[in-house]
Amino acid sequence: MIRFRYKRQGQLAVVAEKDGTPVFKFPRWRVKGKPIPEVVEAYKAVGAELNVMPFCSQFIPMNVIDFPKHGSIIYHPSILPRHRGASAINWTLIEGDKKAGFSIFWADDGLDTGPILLQQECPVEPNDTVDTLYNRFLFPEGIKAMVEAVQLIADGKAPKIPQSEEGASYEGIQKKSNAKVNMAQPAEVIHNWIRGHDKVPGAWVVIDGKPVTLYSSSMLSGSVPAGQPVEVEGASQPGLIAKSGLILFGSDGKALQVKNLQFEDRNMIPASKYFSSDEDASLDLTDDEKEMAEKIRAIWKGILSNVPVIDDTTDFFKSGAASMDVVRLVEEVKQKCGGVQLQNEDVYMATTFQSFIQMFVRRLRGEDQEEELLIDYVTKDVNNMTVKMPHQCFINGNFEDAEDGKTYNTVNPTDGSVICKVSYASVADVDRAVSAAKEAFDNGPWGKMNPRDRGQLLYRLADLMEEHQEELATIETLDSGAVYTLALKTHVGMSIQTFRYFAGWCDKIQGSTIPINQARPNRNLTFTKKEPLGVCAIVIPWNYPLMMLAWKSAACLAAGNTLVLKPAQVTPLTALKFAELTVKAGIPKGVINIVPGSGGLVGQRMSDHPDIRKLGFTGSTPIGKQIMKSCAVSNLKKVSLELGGKSPLIIFSDCDMDKAVRMGMSSVYFNKGENCIAAGRLFVEESIHDEYIRRVVEEIKKMKIGDPLDRSTDHGPQNHKAHLDKLVEYCELGVKEGATLVYGGRQVDRQGFFMEPTVFTDVEDHMFIAKEESFGPVMVVSKFKDGDVDGVLSRANNTEFGLASGVFTRDINKAMYVSERLEAGTVFVNTYNKTDVAAPFGGFKQSGFGKDLGEEALHEYLRTKAVTVEY
Repeated sequence: MIRFRYKRQGQLAVVAEKDGTPVFKFPRWRVKGKPIPEVVEAYKAVGAELNVMPFCSQFIPMNVIDFPKHGSIIYHPSILPRHRGASAINWTLIEGDKKAGFSIFWADDGLDTGPILLQQECPVEPNDTVDTLYNRFLFPEGIKAMVEAVQLIADGKAPKIPQSEEGASYEGIQKKSNAKVNMAQPAEVIHNWIRGHDKVPGAWVVIDGKPVTLYSSSMLSGSVPAGQPVEVEGASQPGLIAKSGLILFGSDGKALQVKNLQFEDRNMIPASKYFSSDEDASLDLTDDEKEMAEKIRAIWKGILSNVPVIDDTTDFFKSGAASMDVVRLVEEVKQKCGGVQLQNEDVYMATTFQSFIQMFVRRLRGEDQEEELLIDYVTKDVNNMTVKMPHQCFINGNFEDAEDGKTYNTVNPTDGSVICKVSYASVADVDRAVSAAKEAFDNGPWGKMNPRDRGQLLYRLADLMEEHQEELATIETLDSGAVYTLALKTHVGMSIQTFRYFAGWCDKIQGSTIPINQARPNRNLTFTKKEPLGVCAIVIPWNYPLMMLAWKSAACLAAGNTLVLKPAQVTPLTALKFAELTVKAGIPKGVINIVPGSGGLVGQRMSDHPDIRKLGFTGSTPIGKQIMKSCAVSNLKKVSLELGGKSPLIIFSDCDMDKAVRMGMSSVYFNKGENCIAAGRLFVEESIHDEYIRRVVEEIKKMKIGDPLDRSTDHGPQNHKAHLDKLVEYCELGVKEGATLVYGGRQVDRQGFFMEPTVFTDVEDHMFIAKEESFGPVMVVSKFKDGDVDGVLSRANNTEFGLASGVFTRDINKAMYVSERLEAGTVFVNTYNKTDVAAPFGGFKQSGFGKDLGEEALHEYLRTKAVTVEY
């Protein structure tokens, strides 16, 4: 049986009627404290064996509560005996409880005092509201628990645990007059008071002499933003109207932020618009807009059927509308009014018909679009274009200076000149970025978005990257020294492909159903769900700045996570340009955050941060080990590591020599040797060794070294001065150890950080250059005896690294034999550097673990939940 008290039928009653469940439309049980006989008799006629009640047993006569065979059970949204009464969720927040929960108990003649049947609890997050607690836990888990409770009663296993009076509390429903904020308290206490009264009855303060109700409060992390002061009665210092909302200060000097304000006339505005005089200005409607307004009036009339006339002053909620009506209004407007997309929050902020029409028309005209992104560009006229480069931290959808104002120079390796100053992020900046990412994941539209819609945003982002590919490639060349043609094809081109590939995966992430043993006489269904992890951190290297960003962040975002990314300190500019494009693509605020700075400061804080659930890193093995240790000690966050390599390339005498020379050179000199999978050591069969070296040197002499923006350049500058110096030292050590320097080994005598393509032969297994990677244009060659396949395999595998490897031979049996035995995450046969967005990429041994690219990369950013249902 379903019974309701209101004039309009609720959704539960609608579904019940379709299901054949009796529905009674009685407004009350009692008159002047006495049960109404016809109502009680109608109830008894149903013959209920159990009453299941959501709350408020005090309104129901005891002869109804005690009538069923099994009595009555009640759901209550607190961990009884704490917070008895009708405002339990509110008081859980007001009191600053660290845990919330619900109780299902047996009704008695007291107020929420009956014996407990079962209870469940959950943590209260710092910025939880009544709505988030209810939607995340109290409602979905409460439904499941009530089903469980009914089943326990049916099975005769339901307990009746008397409530203790120890710790018991009762708090009544708050009235507006009692909801005024006491500003002479710490910020967290003020925040708890505001969120506990949101949305009913609404906590309020006096601002500039007028009562103002406060909605959507959160603790402010990081620095206090700039804003215009306002007088707040009773506060220790004035509040601030900032771009992010109203900033209030507690007695402890800490701050909180309020997003929305409501005035005595019930008009609600974003707090950031407090001083906007034109916000309330009435709009003159065109004939088409007037026609739309009448369509909307008809929609309101259909929902508010109890209201005779919808006029400008009609208030949606005062007229009886509920949350389901909000959804209906939003969807009907979308369907009947040109596809204009509103959000539920829009209805709450424009509750009268006139204000709703004003809001709708502004949306229709595009006048209420978010403020244009403000970017303090550095511009350069270069490569026959003007490139516009952001250079500040990108946090919560805005470019802003580091909190402490620090900057550093990013340098053009072609000539050593300073491109611009870049914000040098601090620990506080990382904390703000993580807070924004967490808020976006927990409460923003990203976490609630349909996966297919998420995919569309990533497709749009890829399209924007393609539109800006020449500018991105130019910035990449300026900042990293990549040859422009390579930057265009690989650095940027593969980045675009990566986002398109993972955009297609968004709506194809699936769990599975699993047959398990049945618990007779009941049956079971077990299935798995793939869920995003939450806030992820990504730390990328300097050799492929944009491509490494894409390889990790595309999979991370496709899985539904939010992220904080640290670009390499020496190459931050394409990451920051990418951030600009994410805004244009419509990626919601806080989903992507970019914090340039040092690994020791920014990267370490990411490793340590308790709200980050996954860290993806590409870089050196020693740093990878440190990151893994910090991630374990902090909160055991998931880690994937793509680390150092010393990839062997075996060239047999039966190879295609032309191809082996061409591909062998590419395996070493591609991207100036700054390549994770570069062939760090070539093993050439003795009978072809000398000819191979001669031909390689001939080809090197044809290579053009010079300006990477020149389309005919083959070989550009090394990424930065410190790396160039290390390469020179590496070559000097090779000579000192006795290897033969056949070609190169020196810095090019010209401006910039240029290194000669280098060839070493006669490299013995014990030498430093045989064991350690150069990460530069240095070919390290060793001979092996003709026919000694197993011997060369043993030498190739005698390394702690295992990122990539290769083999050149015309003998397919030999190729397969060698590929099966090479201990590396990737094996190239008669090719090299052939990576694809659909193929997994990652190493073995001390080259790390976890995969980028391909379907396997998604699993790095997902968790698997198993659900078992008995029925």
